[in-house]
Amino acid sequence: MGSDKALVLLGGKTMIEHVLARVAGLGDEIIITTNNPGELGRFGLPLVADPIPGAGALFGLQTALAAAHESHVLLAACDMPFLQRPLLERLIALAPRADVVVPRIEGRFEPLLAVYARTPCLEAVQRAMDAGERRMISFFPQVEVLALDEEQLRPFDPHQTSFFNVNTPEDLRRAEEMLAAPGQSYSDDGGMSA
Repeated sequence: MGSDKALVLLGGKTMIEHVLARVAGLGDEIIITTNNPGELGRFGLPLVADPIPGAGALFGLQTALAAAHESHVLLAACDMPFLQRPLLERLIALAPRADVVVPRIEGRFEPLLAVYARTPCLEAVQRAMDAGERRMISFFPQVEVLALDEEQLRPFDPHQTSFFNVNTPEDLRRAEEMLAAPGQSYSDDGGMSA
């Protein structure tokens, strides 16, 4: 996108504002991991930087897990503006059943929208990083993973809008179209109605 995606405007709000509205009240704390704290400080939330800026998503996960105080961490990327509250609640409800609760769409894990058990995942992530791994799912073989496929996710996000990422200007245009689509309501409470 050429700039910090968290601050890109969508429907008159920054992307991170959309995400924050959708996760509000789901846990006891919200932490923003960022290497550009400047403008994000206005949200009044704890900001935590990666020890090695730009090292990738696995380092970001380690940062989030290390900074959190609760037993489980819901990780949600700042470029997913259409997160559906029922899906988030479902992932959280399943958290006691595994170390990682993660959607799997078309056979691929969606680790940037998942729930992680803090202690076992932090240890496994550190071992993976010590071994030179950088892939977000590289530590999955070391922990218990509960993957939810499309059929299991559909009741909680029928149109799979939670997994829509804004990575390019074209994606941003599509997101604006989604917001403006007649008959669709992508409300910031995470509910969508048709």
